[in-house]
Amino acid sequence: MKEKTIDYILRATWQAVSRMYNEEASKYGASMSIGFALLSIDKENGISSTALGPQMGMEPTSLTRTLKSMEEKGLIVRKKNPVDGRGVIIHLTKLGKEKRELSRDTVLKFNEVIKQHVSAEKMQHFIEVADVINDLIAEKKIFNNDLTD
Repeated sequence: MKEKTIDYILRATWQAVSRMYNEEASKYGASMSIGFALLSIDKENGISSTALGPQMGMEPTSLTRTLKSMEEKGLIVRKKNPVDGRGVIIHLTKLGKEKRELSRDTVLKFNEVIKQHVSAEKMQHFIEVADVINDLIAEKKIFNNDLTD
């Protein structure tokens, strides 16, 4: 193919971003998924384990593995849900909160550098295109046989 397809560009870019974050996280004995989980857990109130997976877009098996690793590293503790004893609330430890700030700073640095190299107008177009792609997928309009829309 002479031209790169949209999905190729998205996939290659995401793989590059993922590699970059994993390389940075490995300096601190972590991974991109751990950093993302740290950012997804409310600093003060924690988050239910059932809410965390969908928020992160992670499969249950991968989430379980990530949470187990985080627990082993002393980043999180699991506590019974006071409202529903069957559920678990995941809370950040003091170390988890420190690593969360490190993850936050890393993401902000990435955004800052990109914004230094991409105009505000181009960034807005990028966001708009991403929104259209996500909407088309969510509304199942890509592979829908009904071509009336």
